[in-house]
Amino acid sequence: MRKSSLGRTARLAALPAAYAGRTALGVGKRIGGKPAEAVLSEVQRRTADQLFTVLGELKGGAMKLGQALSIFESALPEEIAGPYREVLTKLQDAAPPMTIRMLDEVLSEELGAGWREEFASFDDRPAAAASLGQVHKAVWADGTPVAVKVQYPGAAKALASDLRTLSRVARLIGLIAPGVDIKPLLEEIADRAVEELDYELEASAQRVFAAEFEGDASVTVPAVVHASKRVLITTWLDSPHSLAHVIKDGTPEERQRVGEQYARFLISGPARTGLLHADPHPGNFRVMTDGRLGVVDFGAAARLPDGLPAPLGGLLRLAADDDWDGVADEMRAQGWLLPHTRFESSALRDYLRPLLAPARERTFAFSRDWLRGEATRVAIPTPENLSRAFKINLPPEYMLIHRVWMGGIGVLCQLEVEIGFRGLLEEHAPGFA
Repeated sequence: MRKSSLGRTARLAALPAAYAGRTALGVGKRIGGKPAEAVLSEVQRRTADQLFTVLGELKGGAMKLGQALSIFESALPEEIAGPYREVLTKLQDAAPPMTIRMLDEVLSEELGAGWREEFASFDDRPAAAASLGQVHKAVWADGTPVAVKVQYPGAAKALASDLRTLSRVARLIGLIAPGVDIKPLLEEIADRAVEELDYELEASAQRVFAAEFEGDASVTVPAVVHASKRVLITTWLDSPHSLAHVIKDGTPEERQRVGEQYARFLISGPARTGLLHADPHPGNFRVMTDGRLGVVDFGAAARLPDGLPAPLGGLLRLAADDDWDGVADEMRAQGWLLPHTRFESSALRDYLRPLLAPARERTFAFSRDWLRGEATRVAIPTPENLSRAFKINLPPEYMLIHRVWMGGIGVLCQLEVEIGFRGLLEEHAPGFA
């Protein structure tokens, strides 16, 4: 374990040095007359190659970051996104193996030395992976087909080590994924790490979702059968493939159906359950044989007893009505903008456009081209957008909502679907209607 830990740290720590070398080479080429855009594209490609390769080999925090970044694949320039789309999809569904001995040790500690007697059958081969554990297919003693999620030994230590090291490569993400602010993302992963390592806490959230969506026509959540700190047993979902597969190979009709189910679940969930499913990457969503959308992995869940916050719904309504003076006033009233910040309301509109555009139209066409254009517009430094730099002070309780909002937009852009997003907000966001 010690040798493995040193190896993973070394591979992650080497990334900034490699980037520095590529950047120096790029500067030399620019001085030699190569266009700046071409130099940037070349550095992006090489950086993405190394970054995705390393993330794809690791578990813990590195895999969790890779899964989070895979949501923003739509924002990458096409010359980068094309070659790495398959790698990113694999990150969403990857299943790194645990040895049989390690598996037995964890299950013996959590379920007892005779743990196999609790099952009518148990497949030692992993069927799927979570970022901090792996999933096995089994049959419970009473004949119920179940999914058994087992946490990797040393997952907590590996996660803490990865997050410390990953903080050093934050600027690389800004290079290959313009518009993605990686530091808050890493902070959010770190803040939620303790909760996601506690499978009993995850089970408590999943029970709420499973009860609310029982019998739902479009969404299903597996029931919890048994839970301990490091083992979670739920009913098995009979699913041929994940949302990641639909993104890669789905028909337009399947993309549209699944995209509508996905958007409705994310927006309606807080109002129906008082909880927000806060890990929207496609690996957590399964396409069922009966056409419903199966939802798994409730380790990251925000407690929202009154649903989405009413001030957020009111802010979205002002933006939808093109009242940007009202948006600025409301953001100041909520403490999201520093009192002394001065700007034209049109500048705030342009700055927030990629965040709020889906709420402004009756139906919105999500696409890679749209998201890529918005990300590039925000990320490329110009006198205009530098003068529009806003210090937005997002309250901690809104961080997970922001993560789900942006992540959901990223996935819908990967699906390339047209959704009545505004109607979902009118129905489920307090203060918007």
